[in-house]
Amino acid sequence: MTLAELVALYPVFGKLPGDLPRRVADGMQMMTVPAATTVFDEHQACRGFPFVLQGAIRVVKQSASGRELPLYRVVAGESCIISSSCLLGHADYNARGVSEGQTTLALLPRPLFDELLAVAEFREFVFLLFSERMAELMQLVEEVAFRKLDQRLAALLLGKGRLVPATHQQLADELGSVREMVSRLLKGFAEQGLVKLGREQVEILDAPGLRKLASVT
Repeated sequence: MTLAELVALYPVFGKLPGDLPRRVADGMQMMTVPAATTVFDEHQACRGFPFVLQGAIRVVKQSASGRELPLYRVVAGESCIISSSCLLGHADYNARGVSEGQTTLALLPRPLFDELLAVAEFREFVFLLFSERMAELMQLVEEVAFRKLDQRLAALLLGKGRLVPATHQQLADELGSVREMVSRLLKGFAEQGLVKLGREQVEILDAPGLRKLASVT
């Protein structure tokens, strides 16, 4: 990739001193993977710091029973807090990253990552990333710990527009639940006239009613 393309998505690289921007662009390892590819997995060593150029990565935590809890998504122009924590702590991955659609990544090798941490602009970029993701994860903890599943499902549906093109399994995956529970709740929503269930889609009929359910404490 060209340096201009990299800077367009990640302006921090245009702020690096000397020949560092060129060395970064030349040292990036490019990788394109199809949809539903495991980009990294638990207990794997972290080979570098990934930058998403196209597509997205869904980062999830898996339980011993196989259930997954989505932690966050990384889209073009963003990077992954778990990768940075693994590099900083010299530890293996403790979550899984799966591509959503065809995804192109640029991997910054560990030696270059370590060198760039000595540069204030890049260090601030990494710490800002930590701050933003930690706020998201704290919100997720609050959602899981203090809100009922029906509230979370109602809020999830409201955030996807009037017609939600998703299977019950996909909605369950986003909520870190199981399909049977989500299907039961959706059936209840339908009986209350809040939604209409179709093949791999949910149509919202009563948005105010869902909003009221989502906000119940």
